[in-house]
Amino acid sequence: MANAFIPYGIYWSTPFAKWQGALAHLHSLKLAANVGRQFLQSKHFPMERIDLGVLGITNPQPSSFYGLPWVTGMMGLEGVAGPTVQQACATSARALQMAAQEIGAGSASCALVVTADRMSNGPVVYYPDNTAPGGQGITESWTLDNFNKDPHAKNAMIETGENVARRFGISTQQQHEVVLQRYAQYDRALADERAFQRRYMVEVSITDAGFRKQTGTLAADEGIFNTTPEALAKLKPVKLDGTVTFGGQTHPADGNAGAIVTTRERAQELAVDRNIEVELLGFGTARVEKGYMPMAPVPAARKALLAAGVEFKDVAAVTTHNPFAVNDIVFNRETGFPLDKMNSYGCSLIWGHPQGPTGMRSVIELIEELVLRGGGTGLFTGCAAGDSAMALVLRVSGKRA
Repeated sequence: MANAFIPYGIYWSTPFAKWQGALAHLHSLKLAANVGRQFLQSKHFPMERIDLGVLGITNPQPSSFYGLPWVTGMMGLEGVAGPTVQQACATSARALQMAAQEIGAGSASCALVVTADRMSNGPVVYYPDNTAPGGQGITESWTLDNFNKDPHAKNAMIETGENVARRFGISTQQQHEVVLQRYAQYDRALADERAFQRRYMVEVSITDAGFRKQTGTLAADEGIFNTTPEALAKLKPVKLDGTVTFGGQTHPADGNAGAIVTTRERAQELAVDRNIEVELLGFGTARVEKGYMPMAPVPAARKALLAAGVEFKDVAAVTTHNPFAVNDIVFNRETGFPLDKMNSYGCSLIWGHPQGPTGMRSVIELIEELVLRGGGTGLFTGCAAGDSAMALVLRVSGKRA
């Protein structure tokens, strides 16, 4: 990946709210445009530099047909166009790759990447069919129906976790041990009045559905489960004769996140600290056999490392999108990367799963962890619907002055 950089500090994520929570009534694209505009203005970012936009969204909202041009229009970027991407939980990685490729090819010089989703109040879609008896069409609950059945693999999402747990001999207890570890890591991000999260997380003004009257503020993640050994021990597997409990999997959530991708020269100019450089090195995509989604992050990670010219021994930090604790156990067994060195400040297993922006938040946390380490190479990888996954490798150079 040639000459694609993220200006240090020019990225953001809202807190994530458990579905049917504080963000459940707010249009995800209007909210994302408001948050992105306010963040960039707070950094005195020269908006006129942006010449490309990429939007990632997986759950339709009213008028989301207009996608990226509508979002940039709401942000005051009337002349900025670009694609809208939907790749389930790989959406953020794909959006960043598309922006990086445009920058590397010289067809854009400064790209805005916005990712947003609202799992709450998901759309119910009606597909007309005048050839059916009585002209009766098909109704689909966009979120729940697709969680419950992959049309190709013919299984529910949770069954992919069970299939992989069975293949690798992963017990409920082993899954719960990882959950407790991830919860403790997330708790580390809350230390000193959320010092780690405050490095990138922005507050959200809660308004009425028309975005007129402010009714509150969302300053931190909402709906995080208080996780203890005793509470986990009481949980039964969701499926009869299964191993995955509600504690061993993530929960749907709402939120948005974004970043700027640009050239090295502009990244140095625009960064909040010019001593720090964040370079996108490579991306990888993979798909595994039907019904084994939690295995896919491993081959995706290997492809990203190969594209970046990096070996696992050179990786200082890893973050993952892990809808199941099973994901991280398999990653550890297949690569040897220690479980306790992954997701040092939490992960989607704990803070939730809004799909589109999930990976973006993990990438941002990866950058900030590497900055605290004084630099190094980092890997993000995560699975997505269709037994697929995407991964990316980045390098942080320099340290905060």
